[in-house]
Amino acid sequence: MMTRIFYIIATVLILNVSTAYAIDPIVTESTANSTITTNGNMTTTVKSPPPSAISPQFSSGNNSDLCTIGVAGAVQTQILGISAGTTFTEENCIRLKNAKTLYDMGMKVAAVSTMCQDKQVFDAMMMAGTPCPYEGKIGAAAKIGWESHEAKNKHEKNGKKEKMDVKEAATFGGLSILSLLLLL
Repeated sequence: MMTRIFYIIATVLILNVSTAYAIDPIVTESTANSTITTNGNMTTTVKSPPPSAISPQFSSGNNSDLCTIGVAGAVQTQILGISAGTTFTEENCIRLKNAKTLYDMGMKVAAVSTMCQDKQVFDAMMMAGTPCPYEGKIGAAAKIGWESHEAKNKHEKNGKKEKMDVKEAATFGGLSILSLLLLL
């Protein structure tokens, strides 16, 4: 700590001593007069608009009954412009609409079965003690059916590839557009 204070004091003293003071300023007199006049005009003419890549808007508009998500993007350089877009179907939205339609038609067991296709709903139903219907069976019979079904599916599931969900597809699309940007 003491050496630090010593270094600070030494630095202040060195900086203070090294300043130079001028005693008398040097004065020069000039008797020459000069005038500079400049005249000029500058105009800019744009013969064409700048290039632009405009991406279309993908949306369902005011129709909220569609279960699609639109993704679009555009990239523009001085030479090349690219725009792209696509739509993705949101599976959970379709599941909810189908379950509501089945329930409205009086098919309550089919509506619950439709909702049970979602793993979170299936797990919640099992935890609540009301298992999802299994091949027309409900209650305890359905629970026994699902337990035997899960044991059978563990062996079959190892070799199958699962479907890409909406978030993964949107991420993949965004990364594709980003890679195109990097190429330009």
